[in-house]
Amino acid sequence: MSKSKINVGNFFEDFKLGQIIRHAAPRTVTVGETALYTALYLPRFAVQSSKAFAQAIGYAEAPIDDLLVFHLVLGKTVPDVSLNALANLGYADFKFLAPVYPGDTLDAVSEVIGLKENSNKETGVVYVRTTGKNQRGETVLSYARWVMVKKRDKNAAVGPDVVPELPKAVPPSELGKAVPTIRVAAYDKALAGSPFFWSDYEKGEKIDHIDGMTVEEAEHMLATRLYQNNSKVHFNQYYEAQGRFGKRIIYGGHVISMARALSFNGLENVFHISAVNGGRHVNPLFAGGTIFAWSEVLDKAEIPGRADIGALRLRLVATKDKPCADFPLNGPDGKPDPAVLLDLDYWAVLPR
Repeated sequence: MSKSKINVGNFFEDFKLGQIIRHAAPRTVTVGETALYTALYLPRFAVQSSKAFAQAIGYAEAPIDDLLVFHLVLGKTVPDVSLNALANLGYADFKFLAPVYPGDTLDAVSEVIGLKENSNKETGVVYVRTTGKNQRGETVLSYARWVMVKKRDKNAAVGPDVVPELPKAVPPSELGKAVPTIRVAAYDKALAGSPFFWSDYEKGEKIDHIDGMTVEEAEHMLATRLYQNNSKVHFNQYYEAQGRFGKRIIYGGHVISMARALSFNGLENVFHISAVNGGRHVNPLFAGGTIFAWSEVLDKAEIPGRADIGALRLRLVATKDKPCADFPLNGPDGKPDPAVLLDLDYWAVLPR
């Protein structure tokens, strides 16, 4: 009998520590992806929106939005890493290392760096480090993530648990790698939408981004298809109707992009995500929910050798159907507020 030609995805027991996975298929990024990304999320940062603005301050042209790069790279990994996942649990040591421009081609490779079977013996957590490179072999993005993946056979033997040690934060010396030297004098604050630069933000400051956006069923499915992310839980209502929620789950990255776009109101000059220290998808989201967001400045840092840009360590919190004037995060019992969807700790850069 001939070998099956279809891909049913990897289950937990199929992963091996140290396994290297080359993901299909390379993806050339065009202005078409940028236009659709804008239609889905409403990002308004001037550097990514305007070729003329970007060139004036030192870029070759307007770079592709950081999170669009991330989604496209992550999408490559789904058929091999998370096709049979129940949940994407978190990220760490996540660094943008080179700008991506229209016309660049991205591909991805992942290494399995940890495996931990859950006590129910029906699932396990798979830790991978993914590297995204351009057509010149330059690393544009590197990150670790962990996902909960089903077992094919509850009784299948697996190896010992290995949980990798991941840094709690990316150091300032690793920031700004994807940003050319900025001509700060040419950075037009009026066109960017805000007079506030790095020195105007204070550690401990909290910002309610005020605006809310409702997620429609068609939008999150369009987004996930744009990224060639074929995870079953996002698409197949026939099967998900029989699952634990009875409906499709919205891709967690959709929430990240929407919250980041909402953060423009208050962080207009924070034009680049340089690194992600950690992040959690706290609760699932379904179509019809309205996303709100707030941010806290956790820290500020100078970047060694860079007088043109500085870094803010930001906590970005997204909520469902709950405006953020009171900065919701945890309830009186210390547990996450049920409205919280996302808790993201990241470094971003802006002019000094």
